[in-house]
Amino acid sequence: MKKMLLLWYNSAIALSIFERGPFVKHKVILDCDPGHDDAIAILFAARHPEIDLLAITTVAGNQTVEKTARNALKVCSLANIRSVPIAKGMHRPLVRPARHAANIHGESGLDGPTLPEPDIELAPQHGVDLLIELLLKSDGDITLVATGPLTNVAMAMRREPAIIPKIKAISLMGGAANLGNVTPAAEFNIWVDPEAAAIVLACGRPITMSPLEVTHQARATEEVLTRLRAAQRPIATFVCELLAFYGKTYSANFGFSAPPVHDPCAVAAVIDPTLVLTRTIRVEIETTGEWTAGRTVCDVYGKLGKEPNVHVGYALEVERFWDMLIATLVSY
Repeated sequence: MKKMLLLWYNSAIALSIFERGPFVKHKVILDCDPGHDDAIAILFAARHPEIDLLAITTVAGNQTVEKTARNALKVCSLANIRSVPIAKGMHRPLVRPARHAANIHGESGLDGPTLPEPDIELAPQHGVDLLIELLLKSDGDITLVATGPLTNVAMAMRREPAIIPKIKAISLMGGAANLGNVTPAAEFNIWVDPEAAAIVLACGRPITMSPLEVTHQARATEEVLTRLRAAQRPIATFVCELLAFYGKTYSANFGFSAPPVHDPCAVAAVIDPTLVLTRTIRVEIETTGEWTAGRTVCDVYGKLGKEPNVHVGYALEVERFWDMLIATLVSY
C-alpha cells in the first residue's frame, strides 16, 4: 500500500509539472565537471520541460577534464540525451595547478554505478570555443549554469569579451558565506580556480550564486531515495546508485547522514527563481590569502562600499525543490 501511494504521489507531482500548459523555455548552457551531483544536474536540465539545453561543456574539477567529459558522455548515453553537444574544455585552472576531488567522487569522478561505454562522441570544438560560438550567435537569451570551477567561462570572457553582454544571466553553484568544504574558508569550485571566479563575478551580468548554505539543505534523505526507488524507472534507479556511493564519501569526509546534491540547485534556480531565497550583495574572491584563497567574501553589511554584484542564496525551498527534481528524474 505504501509503495502504491508513493507511485501515485510521484505521478501526481510529475503531472503537475509536466502538464502545466504553455511556458517560455530557458535557453541554457551547462558548464560542469561530472561528478555525481553534476550528473544529476545534467539529467535535470536535459529533461525539465522549461529548459532548452543547448550544450554541455566540461571542465577539470571533480576529476580531470578527460574524465569529466567521458562521464558526461556516459550519462547522456545512458539517458538517451543525443541532441545536446558535449564539448571538453579547460584541463587546468587559469594560473594554478589542477586539483581534484577523488575523495568525494572516486578515481573515475563517477564511482559507484557500473555504466556502459558511451555511444555518443564529443563535439569537435573545444568547450571554450563552443561557449563563444553559441553566445555570439544568440539573441542575448542564454543563461549559463556553471556547476564546476569557472575556468571555461572565464577563459571564454577573456578570449572574446563580446560574449559578455550576450549572457542573459549566470546561475552558479559555488562559494560559501560561512564555512568552506575544502578549506575552512573556501568551497571547492571557487578554491580550484579563484582567479577564474574573480573574472566571472566582475563581468557585470546578473549572477545567482547557490553557495553551501543553500546546497547543504538539498540533502538526499532516505525519504527522497524511497520516492526515487518506488518509481521503478531506470534513470531514477541510476540516481539512487549514484547517491549510494556519494552518500558514503560524504559521510566519511563530513559526517553527513544524507549527501547534499549541490549542483541541481543551480538548475532549479533558473527554472523557478523563488526556490532559492537570495540577498543581493557585493561578493569578492580572495586570490592571495595564505589561508583564505578561494574565499567568497560576502559583504552583507556593505563595508566595501561597492555596488552589489551577486544574488547570493541563503535558503532553499526544500520540499518544492525535491518535488521538481524527482518529477523530472522519474519522467525518463
